[in-house]
Amino acid sequence: MKNNNRIRGTTPEIEEAARKLRNNLTPAEAYLWAALRNKQLEGLRFRCQHPVGNFILDFYCSSCKLVVEVDGEIHTHQNKYDDARTAKLAEYGYKVVRFKNEQVINDLPRVLAEIRRVALALHSQL
Repeated sequence: MKNNNRIRGTTPEIEEAARKLRNNLTPAEAYLWAALRNKQLEGLRFRCQHPVGNFILDFYCSSCKLVVEVDGEIHTHQNKYDDARTAKLAEYGYKVVRFKNEQVINDLPRVLAEIRRVALALHSQL
């Protein structure tokens, strides 16, 4: 029997992990979240640490199926995993954009401009 309360195939463990991550954002994630929350960017509603299947998305906007990932140092060593994850999310119809922690911290206006550009392009395709 399918549980209709699950978010796109997640498990209670994944959802609990997402809750914990929401309460322990990295400095770069917290900085970006402060700029995205409460529909501050073009009126788009982003979710923070949103579970989808076995993944937890850093930020997700459901209206344009945009995933924003903020990558720390570990991501320099897991390119194959990140590529496979991006491909799986693309199967769900999601567009993934990635930024390094340093980009978010050092150039937030440029990061927000890129998120805005991609989100508006995705909206025009809907």
